[in-house]
Amino acid sequence: MKLSDFFKLLECKMAIILKKYNIRMNHFLICFLFLFAGLSSNAQKTVPLDRNEQMSFIENEYIKVGIDLNLGGAITYLADPEKGENLINNADWGRQVQMSFYSGPVPYEPDGKKSHPSWTFIGWNPIQSGDVAGHKSRVLDHKNTGKTLYVKSIPMHWPLDSIPGECVYECWLSLDKNAVKITSRIVNNRPDKTQYPARGQELPAVYTNAPWHKLITYQGDRPFTNDTLSQIKNFNSTNTPDIQWAYWQATESWAANVDKNNYGLGVWNSGVQQFSGGYYGDSLFVGGSHDGPTAYIAPIGMEILDHNITYDYHYTLILGTLDEIRNYVYKNHSSTLPRFDFKKDRQQWYYQHTTDTGWPIKKELVVRLQKDAAMTGPITFWKAADAPVLKITAAYPDGVKKAKIYWRSFRGDFSEQQSMEFDVTGDGKLRTYTVPLRQSSEYKGALTALKLLLNAGAPVEEGKTVRIKSIALGR
Repeated sequence: MKLSDFFKLLECKMAIILKKYNIRMNHFLICFLFLFAGLSSNAQKTVPLDRNEQMSFIENEYIKVGIDLNLGGAITYLADPEKGENLINNADWGRQVQMSFYSGPVPYEPDGKKSHPSWTFIGWNPIQSGDVAGHKSRVLDHKNTGKTLYVKSIPMHWPLDSIPGECVYECWLSLDKNAVKITSRIVNNRPDKTQYPARGQELPAVYTNAPWHKLITYQGDRPFTNDTLSQIKNFNSTNTPDIQWAYWQATESWAANVDKNNYGLGVWNSGVQQFSGGYYGDSLFVGGSHDGPTAYIAPIGMEILDHNITYDYHYTLILGTLDEIRNYVYKNHSSTLPRFDFKKDRQQWYYQHTTDTGWPIKKELVVRLQKDAAMTGPITFWKAADAPVLKITAAYPDGVKKAKIYWRSFRGDFSEQQSMEFDVTGDGKLRTYTVPLRQSSEYKGALTALKLLLNAGAPVEEGKTVRIKSIALGR
């Protein structure tokens, strides 16, 4: 939800940022603040919106949810059936609860079609509802069993004027007491076969109305212990052009926008801990579904979107008090040490100074051994005492003798002090390497991410690859 004046001020910085975000993990959300679909003040003033709704609902005694078949099946309604007050903001087609994905190139100008002046830097960005010019996405299929919803649509590129995405979106919705469980899928079919760098993806984007403006989450180092919650105070006035969302690590993988009585909507994505959010409006916190003031939450995952990828993610929307939202998460979550098996996807790992051989992933990653090639894992959480060793199953080619693993402390960054080299055998055979992380005095406390330098020794000849089957923390 950026204002056009803010875009003009920051557009000149994008080249520098785009180089940085693939190097240091804590830069990627800063990039994302400039790369997500939201609200342009110019667009709001100049584009008349067609509000001809075609709703499809499911409900139980706790919750009612509706998708708009004239907006690609995005969620435009969520309420307590008895109260009937919609929590979802629909002021333009960049809000709702919807799918939104990002990739290159930047700018994205198919057949010379230019982006809206406020969005020239955003790149490839199909979203579920429609585009900045007011054109709606098209539904291809829809099923409502009374208990479940299914919708299939062709999204629109947010920054362009009437350009459909070269992909298909699908969503499945079902109810679980006071919660809506959603699976979302993108099926890409781009003619451009370039493997663009990973981008921060909204999984999903969630916009609520002004009364539900208090952003509450848990961001401490004692998750699932009923430790004290935090309020993310990121208020931006409608009179302030330089709006930015907050970003943080939600170590219980959820956040909620609630009202003054601590009642509202929680967003839980169990596979994601990096979140973004905030409030845009005025200090009155008044407004309905079609009004400008809004609050935002998005779980953020770093993902590469191949030209032919099929990518799924899962999340839950929970309606209730803060206690009810948190209790639902506690009841349904499972705690395990981070383990990444690359059987069919990248498990949210992404690359620096290299690429892999592309989609589909078949039982392992095959990564090119270019100079300084590295791969970084997703933001997660574990205690060093619970995982004294790291096991990496990989096949290294001839000439590679060493690799290096980095770990990142809670609210810290990667550093040479928090790293360990280990020997590998360059014979092309899959082997499991056990790295004794406990032997480092810097491996301690709460930790949040891993990074693997694929070759820590002498350079190898061009064209060689390393095959990586799994990376797992354990004892």
